[in-house]
Amino acid sequence: SLSRSGDEGRATGTGTGKTHSQTRGQNRRSSAMITCYIGLGGNIANALGTPRQHIANAIAAFYASPHFANVTASSLYQSKAFGVTDQPDFSNAVVKVDTDLAPLALLDFCQSLESAAKRTRLRHWGERSLDVDVLLYGDDTINNARLVVPHEGLFARNFVLIPMLELDPTLMVNGQKLADLPTSQQWQGLEKLTGV
Repeated sequence: SLSRSGDEGRATGTGTGKTHSQTRGQNRRSSAMITCYIGLGGNIANALGTPRQHIANAIAAFYASPHFANVTASSLYQSKAFGVTDQPDFSNAVVKVDTDLAPLALLDFCQSLESAAKRTRLRHWGERSLDVDVLLYGDDTINNARLVVPHEGLFARNFVLIPMLELDPTLMVNGQKLADLPTSQQWQGLEKLTGV
């Protein structure tokens, strides 16, 4: 739900812009792998941790799974709430991965990460411990009852576009260069965090 992926946590080695290939994924047949972008965020803590810790745990899960290779995480960003503004600031990040999972299997994996962080849906665009959104699945366009890709809010949300462009400044979606979108130059309400 590409809802203001809030308070992102950072796993060891994230935010460097470097590609971290997991050992188990190194010898996977590259022709079967699809490059995907995943949005992460959250803005409330619970008994399992802070939003940043939830994000760090989610990133670690991508590294650990045999279904992903070439996992690269953006820096961590702090953003103002989108849509429903009477809530804490969010932490956000984007992860670029190669996967052998089909789209709905990838969605299931993402939702399992939300469940592991004990996400509860209090209100639409509301507070959450962790939000994990499939932003792009290769060049595919998907319109499914459970999954819409490219993500519906992709072009309008700087807390998604700017971290994506950190990972690939030349990224294009449906023939549109993301770096040329006005929102990709708009830093209002968004701050890149350092030393996290």
